[in-house]
Amino acid sequence: MGAFPATRMRRLRQADWSRRLVQENVLTPNDLVWAVVVSDSADPTEPVAAMPGVERLGLKALADAAKRAEALGIPAMAIFPHIDPARKDDAGTEALNADGLIPQAIKTIKDAAPNVGVICDVALDPFTTHGHDGVLKDNVILNDETVTRLIRQALVQAEAGCDVVAPSDMMDGRIGAIRDALENASFTDTMILSYAAKYASGFYGPYREAIGSGAVLQGDKKTYQMDPANTEEALREVALDIDEGADMVMVKPGVPYLDIVRRISETFGVPTLAFQVSGEYAMIEAAAANGWIDGDRVMLESLMAFKRAGAAGIITYFAPRAAEALNG
Repeated sequence: MGAFPATRMRRLRQADWSRRLVQENVLTPNDLVWAVVVSDSADPTEPVAAMPGVERLGLKALADAAKRAEALGIPAMAIFPHIDPARKDDAGTEALNADGLIPQAIKTIKDAAPNVGVICDVALDPFTTHGHDGVLKDNVILNDETVTRLIRQALVQAEAGCDVVAPSDMMDGRIGAIRDALENASFTDTMILSYAAKYASGFYGPYREAIGSGAVLQGDKKTYQMDPANTEEALREVALDIDEGADMVMVKPGVPYLDIVRRISETFGVPTLAFQVSGEYAMIEAAAANGWIDGDRVMLESLMAFKRAGAAGIITYFAPRAAEALNG
């Protein structure tokens, strides 16, 4: 490249048409997955105080949301449950209920918008009295006992019509065990999105309020979620999950871990998704509410950052707003 003045970098930036012509990355609704909290409450919607603009949706409201996603061109919805605390126990038994909230939610979306994909969280924390993702005994999360229950949870979701099961629990060996179970039960087309690089992060607080696990969580999740200081460990986690049968992999949280997204997407060449988690959403909304930032502009800028880092898709609570803005 020549030196100034032969090269003036601003030449290509001087007009809207030229900026659009040379744009290196493009964000469209096709890149978005709508993160939705579903509720078994009798109320059609319930606001989540820590996430302005986000509501827990009853089944009727979920059907309307699915139709909205389809109309906006959003490919998929990722659903997370908020259940009556009376249905929770230490082992998360309600997660295995074939007539429970998540199977009902899957069927609701499929009936309302058959062309919208359904991604289901596979973990026990929304269903346990202690708020952990697995079976807890003497303050220790039991890996293999938890995997046994996760297999059954994934099969319940597949039987209800889920397109993608997404284990977010971070137990060792669960991807291979779930893949084998799906194959043996003839769910050969059910995809697995592994939360392969899920960090023990402080950005999850608003989500835990949304699903009702924050107030009951005992201790922390550092014995199974990843240390935020580690990168090479994430590559090992992803390599194992791909070998065990994951079709796609996930990095969570999002913007604070763009370096991990980049390394994984470049190293493995597999579809790599990022999750713009509740804390990221809440910070943007809070700053916008105070007039400190342009909320819509920062929303789109943050989503573009994932594409620039190499993400194939982004799970975000902003999905419908972003799709409306992108559809213009």
